[in-house]
Amino acid sequence: MWFFGALVSNLGAWIQRVGQDWLVLRVLTNYNAVSESIVIALQFIPFIGLSAYAGVLADRLPRRKLLMATQAGQGILAFVLGIMILTGHVQLWHVYIFAFLLGCVTAIDGPVRQTFVAEMVPAPMLPNAVGLNSASFNLSRLLGPAIAGLLIARVGTDWTFIINGFTFTATILGLVLMRPSQLYPVPRAERRKGQIKEALDYVRGRRDLVTIFIVMAVISCLGLNSQLTISLMATKVFDRQADQFGLLSSIFAVGALIGALLAARRRHPRLRLILSAAFCFGIASLLSSIMPTYVTFGIVGILVGLCTLTLITAANSTIQMSTDQAMRGRVISLYLLIFQGVSAFGSPTIGWVAQIWSTRGSIAIGGIAALAVSIGALLWAHHNWGVIVRLDQVVPPRIVIEQPHEVAR
Repeated sequence: MWFFGALVSNLGAWIQRVGQDWLVLRVLTNYNAVSESIVIALQFIPFIGLSAYAGVLADRLPRRKLLMATQAGQGILAFVLGIMILTGHVQLWHVYIFAFLLGCVTAIDGPVRQTFVAEMVPAPMLPNAVGLNSASFNLSRLLGPAIAGLLIARVGTDWTFIINGFTFTATILGLVLMRPSQLYPVPRAERRKGQIKEALDYVRGRRDLVTIFIVMAVISCLGLNSQLTISLMATKVFDRQADQFGLLSSIFAVGALIGALLAARRRHPRLRLILSAAFCFGIASLLSSIMPTYVTFGIVGILVGLCTLTLITAANSTIQMSTDQAMRGRVISLYLLIFQGVSAFGSPTIGWVAQIWSTRGSIAIGGIAALAVSIGALLWAHHNWGVIVRLDQVVPPRIVIEQPHEVAR
């Protein structure tokens, strides 16, 4: 019920996301990358102020009921903005406000949704559940942009928001129909002072978590800006229309879906997989930045999507599997604070680079940053934990990272 409800809801979210990009870039501005990056940043700024508190809520309150409230809130915001566009009253500053409000609701929804997955399956199957959850998200990412492109071309951007508002009912219905007796409840944190500090101290004492947080912060800030860079490449560099813009986003999602399905089979993700995926993401991003045509950019985009999803899913699973149950919501919220919050600074930076310099250069910066942080983390892990990097003598050659069975915390 969760998988299919989330699939429909995420499908609507991707339809709206493409509609929002088109609305800002082609309707309200003339390919203004800075305006688009501001909209994206406003969606992530609330994570800075709310994520830590959202983690406390996720550890204290019934997650199923909390999810119903956050899903309903996102649906209402989509409806209202869609109606404003439909009636011709929308302006750019309206989009800014709704992006910020959506970010506030999403900041609370994120930790709850991530940790609720752990309540639906036995503990040993959590990595598979996280991977399957990502598969649902990326299957919708595969279909949503293509549908959005067709909708925009046929009926306009307003209906992308209206449709998204309706899709949240699928997730809410799935949550309502679930039988609480079949869930796997986790220990609840008692209400007391200092719970956020307690989580910070916990993470500070875990060198493996600190390494993951740093790697994901750098890559999220400068590399994971595909919502912005794909839209600019499609419209500004390749001069494509709405349907081809949506199709390009869907092509990128092919690799992400493959990565999610592979992750759903993986039982024991480790730090070495995260660092390998980060390194490969850097290489793929650099290749993507130099692709000369719409078709070749899309083909390399499949590899970028595969590396991206492998990286994100491995990090999420590793953090959830290795964190104490009563602390999980707060640790995930701190992770999302870093992973999503840095985008509030990264998106405007990349948007400014794309506007002043070039769109290709903005993609290349993300690739270079990913290579630098992954190599730095590998060297640090080798010095502290004895992690070894070697090149397999096979055709084609492949990078293999060996680490001791137990990584010191």
